[in-house]
Amino acid sequence: MPTPNLHIRPGTPDDAELLFSLISELAEYEKLSHEVVATPASLQKSLFAPDAATKFMIAEWDDQPVGFALYFTTYSTFLAKEGIYLEDVYVQPSYRGRGIGKQLLAEVARITVQREGGRLEWSVLDWNAPAIEFYDSLGAKPQGEWIRYRIVDEELAALAASHEHADG
Repeated sequence: MPTPNLHIRPGTPDDAELLFSLISELAEYEKLSHEVVATPASLQKSLFAPDAATKFMIAEWDDQPVGFALYFTTYSTFLAKEGIYLEDVYVQPSYRGRGIGKQLLAEVARITVQREGGRLEWSVLDWNAPAIEFYDSLGAKPQGEWIRYRIVDEELAALAASHEHADG
């Protein structure tokens, strides 16, 4: 149940600095600060481009920004339905335990259901026991049969250049 101190609102272009600050805090918590190349300007450009598929929301406690959720649309060929992938959810440590993270997830779930989506998915670092315990408490199920892959930087460029463009 929402608390009177909590307000969750859609992100706006004016939130780029704030979002960057919260992303930086998340990266520090996850010991991944060295991977952050985003800037407020690049966030604003990518999140608010005319064809942007990614959205975010800001959680405010007593009008103070304390967290965010960032998500994008996915598609399941087996379900023949869109879904949502929750890229990040973050609540500042001093505000944890107040139901903010649960309300952020509930809002993303509400959007998924409103869109008649087939599923809501996300990933969690295997060492993040508090997050895993939280997700388990919500009834979320780990998908152990899938291995997540990623290709970036030079390998991404090499793969993209490895085949001639097919014209149809």
